Amino acid sequence: MTLHRILLAACLLAGAIRPATAQGRYAEIARLRSMNEGVYGIRSTADGEHYTTLEGNQVLRYSYAADTPGEKLLPATASELRIAGYALSPDERRILLWSGRTPIYRHSFTTSYHLAEGQSVRPVLREAEAPRDATFSPDGRQIAYSDRNDLYLYDIASGRTTRLTDDGVWNEVINGTTDWVYEEEFGFTKAFAFSPDSRQIAFLRFDERNVPTMEMMRFDNKLYNTPYTFKYPKAGERNSTVELWVCDLQSGAKRRIDTGAESDQYLPGLGWTPDGKLFYQRLNRRQNTFEMVVCEPGGAQHTVYEERSQQYVERPSSRSILFVDKDRFLVRQESHTGWMHLYLYNVRAGLLGAVTRGEWEVTEVVGATSKRVWYLSTEGSPIRRNLYSVRLDGRDKRRLTTGEGFYSVAPSAGMKYYISTFSNAATPNRVEVCDGEGRPVRTLRDSRALGEELAARQRPVKEFLRIPTERGDSLEAWILRPRDFDPARQYPVLMTQYSGPGSQSVQDRWSMDWEDALVDKGYVVVCADGRGTGFRGEKFKKQTYGRLGALEVEDQLSVARYLAAQPWVDTARIGIYGWSYGGFMALSCALKGHGLFRMAIAVAPVTSWRYYDTIYTEVYNNLPQYNASGYDDNSPIHFARMLDDRKTRLLMIHGTADDNVHFQNAMEMARALNRAGKSYDMMVYPDQNHSMMPSDSHNVRQKMIDYTLEHL
Repeated sequence: MTLHRILLAACLLAGAIRPATAQGRYAEIARLRSMNEGVYGIRSTADGEHYTTLEGNQVLRYSYAADTPGEKLLPATASELRIAGYALSPDERRILLWSGRTPIYRHSFTTSYHLAEGQSVRPVLREAEAPRDATFSPDGRQIAYSDRNDLYLYDIASGRTTRLTDDGVWNEVINGTTDWVYEEEFGFTKAFAFSPDSRQIAFLRFDERNVPTMEMMRFDNKLYNTPYTFKYPKAGERNSTVELWVCDLQSGAKRRIDTGAESDQYLPGLGWTPDGKLFYQRLNRRQNTFEMVVCEPGGAQHTVYEERSQQYVERPSSRSILFVDKDRFLVRQESHTGWMHLYLYNVRAGLLGAVTRGEWEVTEVVGATSKRVWYLSTEGSPIRRNLYSVRLDGRDKRRLTTGEGFYSVAPSAGMKYYISTFSNAATPNRVEVCDGEGRPVRTLRDSRALGEELAARQRPVKEFLRIPTERGDSLEAWILRPRDFDPARQYPVLMTQYSGPGSQSVQDRWSMDWEDALVDKGYVVVCADGRGTGFRGEKFKKQTYGRLGALEVEDQLSVARYLAAQPWVDTARIGIYGWSYGGFMALSCALKGHGLFRMAIAVAPVTSWRYYDTIYTEVYNNLPQYNASGYDDNSPIHFARMLDDRKTRLLMIHGTADDNVHFQNAMEMARALNRAGKSYDMMVYPDQNHSMMPSDSHNVRQKMIDYTLEHL
């Protein structure tokens, strides 16, 4: 009879795993991480000369150019609120505040809204039961918001609320906000947009009545547990039927916009051109044809941009297309050359030309004017990011950042200035204001205290390398060795990875996580990005299409074998860890490794892609109706019998309220392991989501530290 070690969270409280002295190891890592300084919630003002931030419970306005104290924009009475976010009105005379935050899913939340004007702060939208996504109209006179699946309009002067839609019902119809799968995979929740003249609102309507219902059990320390039900379309199942509507705000009249004959498609974006024409983005169910369609005032429509791919079009977003004036727009795409680059289009004339070229990728458009565009790219190295600017005709390219590492950039209006955050593996965050030509103006943060402590403690720094595979190519990787590393000794090694399509875990930027606590105890940590990961071109990324978990697992096993061949590695003590897609990978490697791994930790793992959502799974694996083998041939559930539990200690961790990768994945994996007579460990976090929130993100990391120290 096989013993199944089910370790509940209470075990930690009982001290069943490690002595009390082990319990502070992640706390120390968390303390150091908190010392890495940044500037958050940056909003440029319209003049491009100032920016605002949320600090504590106050909105402050600063000058980009002058090193002066921030000007407080909220009256003293605002201190009574718990400010979770803010938005300036278009004329910047009012500030919409949200106080408190009740999460729904990853991005969505409800809140209470207040309006600050001069020396007064007053509650608004008080008639709403669960308001969300509140947004000023372009003229600043009205606020649109969603409440319980319907769309509303609030007039600031009169305080009057107008209900724009009236058929919203939970788990049936949604107006003006997105359903679960759009929120998770397209990354937005606000599904409405004012016209530039504030006279119309375009919005999406989701009919999810035919989408299968997912039931998630909640316990919440109650005598009787209760189910939480929501619509979740799994791969191959019915999606919401999505329609585009426009509401005239004067008359209240609504009209549906024809978005084509195909009902089973996605509308991942909507908006208005600078000269006031409605546009929408359209993506077919296979996600290999993407279009942008502009609607003329008379009702005619024309496609101004189209992209096709044999496999898939990279996930569109609100920044996929950026207008630089009323007729021209920039597109970032990889289909032309196999590398993600910028192209300039005209609404009427089509493609005007390539703006960037080369065997490297534009990763983000930072800002643009009618003459130039500023962008981040991998031109120097796939593991680094630098800021460049170039004319829209592709000439006069300039590199504006000078550091060798990783930059993120917050631009001012008109690109007069930008705020850059720089770090690399050895250097924590440095935040600077620069002018539009890249000249430094002043330093905002330098993480000096953290830098001094890291130097004083001589904390190990990541080394970057390329690990050769048996195929003869190489993979980007980093390695973190103990401070007193001696190549004549042998060390246990933990491999950490994510490995999902288009992702990147090997980046030259400063970071710390729970694995750093292991390095302090004499472990080596290694991370490698295998085939299918991003920023090395379309060919490298898309070769995993249609067979998720095949090539990626081969690559991680190849890395493990490479490490086992190194004289400084204890070949009997190699482990692997991953979360989400990384959990799927860690589990797959443990099952297919034939005892290569002494230990594996899989957190919130997908165990069958049939259990995951339509948009993510089908874009990389096609629909299961057309590619059943791509779903089944590499499902860990079908390889449970291959776990060598005499050599490999396996820990699965999952939260029961994971709305993303459902607890079902862990349960079905456990069922398969049980039937195969395999021994494994399991850690269950009641009522925690995919990130182990709201209360156990610290606990799970400490658990992984303890488990690794005991079993690797």
